[in-house]
Amino acid sequence: MRLNTARLEMLSLLDSLGTMRAVAAALHLSPSAVSAQLAVLEAETRTELLRRTGRRVQLTTAGRTLARHARVILDQIRAAEADLRGLSGRATGPVRLAAFSSAIRAAVIPLAARLRTAHPGIALEVAELDPQASLPALRRGDYDIIVTADFIDGSMPLHPDVQTIPLLTDDIVLVTPRSQTGSETPADLADFAEAAWSIDMPGTYLSNLVTSTCRQAGFEPVVAGRFASYEVLLAHVEAGLSVSLLPELAVDRRYRVTTRPLRRPLTRHIYAAVRSRSTLTAASQVVLNELRNLSAASANIV
Repeated sequence: MRLNTARLEMLSLLDSLGTMRAVAAALHLSPSAVSAQLAVLEAETRTELLRRTGRRVQLTTAGRTLARHARVILDQIRAAEADLRGLSGRATGPVRLAAFSSAIRAAVIPLAARLRTAHPGIALEVAELDPQASLPALRRGDYDIIVTADFIDGSMPLHPDVQTIPLLTDDIVLVTPRSQTGSETPADLADFAEAAWSIDMPGTYLSNLVTSTCRQAGFEPVVAGRFASYEVLLAHVEAGLSVSLLPELAVDRRYRVTTRPLRRPLTRHIYAAVRSRSTLTAASQVVLNELRNLSAASANIV
């Protein structure tokens, strides 16, 4: 059995994107052409890879297994191509990196600026992605490197497909309008049980952080606003309409707000993560090294 890399890419994309139509759009093909090629892949492997229910298609256990191997194979091919391009001695080629918004501002944008000067042959593509979404996206092969954070309970999901590299620690702080005093005094969240709160959209990292922490303090937060943008949330707090909890990296100092440490300290750990079963290209390794160097130079070192 000799596997065709183009068909393996289609299977990997189907695992990532979920529909034939999405795979076809990504590859600039028709859905019928994608379906025909995957049928050939099933014939080549003599294995049922897809289960069709009406117009819906789902990968079988065998299909998901082969898709996982496909990502490793495709990564190895990209690494080989990058190594050939890099025989000049310079790391070149694309690197796909996803990170949450405050990490983009604090670490990834300085990283991109550094790469433009020191490694102009590297084409860094950056995407904003919530920590809860970035690990599955990394495992699917959507990105080469992600910057993510541990969960509310301080844990990181362990998976044999993922290797994590510690970067930073980031304290969680109470954010209040500037008019309130005592910024150095640790805050007891129970004192804010009657306050109006701003949080992120349901199901996101920040939304879960605020809800979980307030419940541990003995109350359900009264939500005055839900904002997908930290800037809008901070403007809401600045206007005296709410308070919130934010990781310190997320607090833009241009807003007139006060940050206070918590009486029960809460710290998140920030990591870079890569697929452990895949070989990093030379360009991806440079990006990872530069990211670690920039993080080590910051004030919050693990």
